[in-house]
Amino acid sequence: MTAIKFGTSGWRGIIAEDFTFANARLVCQAIADYLKDAGMAPQGVVIGYDTRFLSEAFAATAAEVMAGNGIPCYFTNRDCPTPVVSFAIREGKRAGGINITASHNPPEYNGVKFSPASGGPAPETVTKPIEARANKLTPGEVKLMPLNQARSQGLVTDIDPRPGYFQHLRSLLDVEVLKKAGLRVVVDVLYGTGRDYLDAFLREAGVEVELLHGYRDALFGGHRPEPSAEFLGELAARIPASKSHLGLATDADADRFGVMDSRGEYHEANEILALLLDYLIETRGWEGGVARSVATTHLIDRVAARHGRKVYETKVGFKYLGEYILNDQAVLVGEESEGFSMKNHLPEKDGILADLLVAEMVARKGKDLPQLLEELFARVGPVHNRRVNLSLSPETKERLLERLKNPPARFAGLAVAQHVTIDGHKFILEDGSWVCFRPSGTEPVVRFYLEASSPEALTQLQQAGEALLREV
Repeated sequence: MTAIKFGTSGWRGIIAEDFTFANARLVCQAIADYLKDAGMAPQGVVIGYDTRFLSEAFAATAAEVMAGNGIPCYFTNRDCPTPVVSFAIREGKRAGGINITASHNPPEYNGVKFSPASGGPAPETVTKPIEARANKLTPGEVKLMPLNQARSQGLVTDIDPRPGYFQHLRSLLDVEVLKKAGLRVVVDVLYGTGRDYLDAFLREAGVEVELLHGYRDALFGGHRPEPSAEFLGELAARIPASKSHLGLATDADADRFGVMDSRGEYHEANEILALLLDYLIETRGWEGGVARSVATTHLIDRVAARHGRKVYETKVGFKYLGEYILNDQAVLVGEESEGFSMKNHLPEKDGILADLLVAEMVARKGKDLPQLLEELFARVGPVHNRRVNLSLSPETKERLLERLKNPPARFAGLAVAQHVTIDGHKFILEDGSWVCFRPSGTEPVVRFYLEASSPEALTQLQQAGEALLREV
């Protein structure tokens, strides 16, 4: 058996190869043991699932294991977005949640994500003991109770978290602004859990909505359910064809967001996060700074500086960012991989809320995204960024990472002013531009992030990075 290993957001594997019912039961038993050892089992767990192949069956198996251990289960009444599972954990004061999802991964993957009582991604102090326990367990040690029996004994209760989640969203958003704007939006939920959430909330707020892929397809149209430009071609075409103001997308479990302007042009998360930070500070009057991952744009830093706000830099992974929501230190937290949350919300990324806030911003400003971005650049200066995935052999990858431990004095002709090693190797250059090399925790690649004040300077940084690779 392949060893069970938790990544940045749970345990994931290929269905029928690694991700089997037998392995899922071991993971769920390890979670049950963890909750019992922590004395939290009586509080129960929320169980949710996405639209992948057999997700509801794996969720039922998770409930059978929890019930077999005497742990109450609160089972979502349909496939459910990750942020909504997070909300249900916190609203019900549960011990945690088990979510059957592989988020934006390709359709052949599925996963088990465990969130503790905070509702955010579980830190390593939680996942490591669960992982170790799962790898020691044998199938004979798994305790099971058939689902029908668990329901009859009151150990499994069906819940509908959507009404409470919508009520919470109304406390965060200016619905009246949306109602008055006459906004037209095309929504693409990529066959995922965002359907009847993102589109439904917009419609309730008086927005005219055209929905794409609002039905279950476990193959996600034959590609990764990721809300990036590569997979949003149909959305890009429908926006100008329908004379809409915006295109909004979510991934399979609706924790990531994708945004397109009225021309059908995709806007990277880095741009959207900076715009939303500026907008929230201007409209909400909240105190607090901003937290971003080491690989996320410094355009955020410029916005924060303009408003006199502190910037917190973290490792990549929302479990590090969510802490700043729990501790009420940040107006916004975000990462370049389409992750967003905000003050008074969840320590978990929420693509639904991010999209809704973009809609509110466009409605209030009465301007298209390119104009809003141009105005932001006029205030804080232009910033351009890029991410390149470098597929390297294990040997080349090791040589590169060893080489980067001793930073060059100059990079692309510019002096290296700072070497940041919080996660990977980030070189901040004398003019404020920067590059970052970071090995992926989930894929056999090294991610090469780069940022500069002009497209030309960005190209020079990329060429310098490629030259460095040729030397290792």
